[in-house]
Amino acid sequence: MTVTEEAPPAARSRPETAPRPPKPVPRFRMGRTLKYVFLVIFVFVVLIPVYVLIVTSFKPPADVTASTSWGLPVRWPWESVAPGGPTGFDNWTGAWTALAPALGRTFLLAIPAALISSFVGAMNGFVLSRWRFPHANLVFTFILFGMFIPYQAIMTPLVQMKTSLGLPSDISTLLMVHIIYGLPICTLIFRNYYVSIPMELMEASRMDGAGMLRTFGSIVLPLSLPGFVVTIIWQFTNAWNDFLFAMFLSDTSGGPVSLALNNLAQGAQLANYGTAMAGALIASLPTLLVYIILGKYFIGGLMSGSVK
Repeated sequence: MTVTEEAPPAARSRPETAPRPPKPVPRFRMGRTLKYVFLVIFVFVVLIPVYVLIVTSFKPPADVTASTSWGLPVRWPWESVAPGGPTGFDNWTGAWTALAPALGRTFLLAIPAALISSFVGAMNGFVLSRWRFPHANLVFTFILFGMFIPYQAIMTPLVQMKTSLGLPSDISTLLMVHIIYGLPICTLIFRNYYVSIPMELMEASRMDGAGMLRTFGSIVLPLSLPGFVVTIIWQFTNAWNDFLFAMFLSDTSGGPVSLALNNLAQGAQLANYGTAMAGALIASLPTLLVYIILGKYFIGGLMSGSVK
């Protein structure tokens, strides 16, 4: 016979669930609020030039002065000051007409420059990280030395070499210069990225009879997507926004969009600021779209070891 012990009265009257303790008051709430206020102010200051660009690009020439550049348009972009006069939309059509040929040439410059320099830099980085040949560190140091040479220091001998070789003043010369000048940073990025790849993969491919080129093409290259995203975005942006090389090594008829935008802005100093502002927005859209589409992959490539 089993005897069941009866719970004491205090235990029987206790509720099944105890009341939850009050939520703790968040600490450092004031510090977090100040941080967000500071970030909002910082974003506001950074976006002021963008606001001026957009607002001015939709104003007719008669409405753009130094005192009214901050205000919103007083009329719709399709309305003109006088019947048949220029409107805000004419700024965009005029800027597009002036920049469209240069935009096409700049795509022919930036895309191949980014792809070729990234691929050659990947091969250099693979050799320097996995193939220990005599004076490898010295070779890597000399390659990196090209990163620290400013554009201005080599501009005069570069122009003299271009003249002596008879190179044309167009996109082909700029393409060659950007590929060569982008190799040091691409080599550095891929060399540091390939160091993080386990050596066991290389040893396994060697045991299967694969040579260096086969290992690079079949094993290393498929793992290099984060590094390629970083280098392609970096090189595309540098080639697209370049102005110094374009000014010295090309001309208006065969140069990139940065040179055409400079000529458009100089021609609009006394005529139409809105056209220059619209041209600046058109010229910046490709790089902006690249960062919007590939921005998260760019951060992922940085965090995965491609830049150390």
